[in-house]
Amino acid sequence: MGVTSLAEAAREVLLCGDADEKARLARIAAARWRAGELSPGGGVAMPDRPSRPARPELLLPRDMPRRSFKGERGRIALLHSLAHIELNAIDLAFDIAGRFAGEALPRAFFDDWIGVGDDEARHFTMLQARLAAHGAAYGDLPAHDGLWQAAEETRHDLMARLAVVPMVLEARGLDVTPAMIGRLTGAGDHVSARVLETIYTEEKSHVAAGTRWFAFLCAERGEDAETAFHRLVKQHFRGALKPPFNRPARDEAGLPARFYEPLAASTAEKTS
Repeated sequence: MGVTSLAEAAREVLLCGDADEKARLARIAAARWRAGELSPGGGVAMPDRPSRPARPELLLPRDMPRRSFKGERGRIALLHSLAHIELNAIDLAFDIAGRFAGEALPRAFFDDWIGVGDDEARHFTMLQARLAAHGAAYGDLPAHDGLWQAAEETRHDLMARLAVVPMVLEARGLDVTPAMIGRLTGAGDHVSARVLETIYTEEKSHVAAGTRWFAFLCAERGEDAETAFHRLVKQHFRGALKPPFNRPARDEAGLPARFYEPLAASTAEKTS
């Protein structure tokens, strides 16, 4: 019997070890969900780790080679690192949809996260095309294996997953992407810069979805969202919240400074 539920489709995406095929399956699952061909499902076990292609070699973040983003090789390294992030983002989006498919959540919750997964799949494909234009492909360079830690750390707690993945990790993308766009524009790679502009615009909506559903769950459970966010990030996020923050973009995504700035200050105090 074929895939009939969102949870089954999410598992299929997560278990696909070919990067391009993973992106293709993600887009098919999103189209089927929007067409009403999939029920939410539930009771389908998500894998502890998603399947990955044989390449790139995955290293601990501390073992990653230091790279300059200057010149042609530097632009390839930048695009490759972004493609790796987007591939992980496909899995993160489908994991949250599939893992929590059996919970009593509005359909709009799954609409949002399947939409995010569809965006991430499209972003990955766009970056693959830019790598190909530079004579490269995803897998040509090593990549770090720290991105899935957030999913492992929050696999049993939807509020923690929302706090750490969209509201911390994706929000960080809003801080650093404008400088990347400027770097590519300055190097004359206007096509890649436009790809990053698309990603930047759509990532704001991803952070907004995380913030919106975090607030929804806090309201349902009678918790103060700001207090809960601070507690969960301190408990589950590994590392520091690093300024400078892109406050206008974060504000646009509905993530106020009072949520993240105190965490950055307290982290600095702990590590000083």
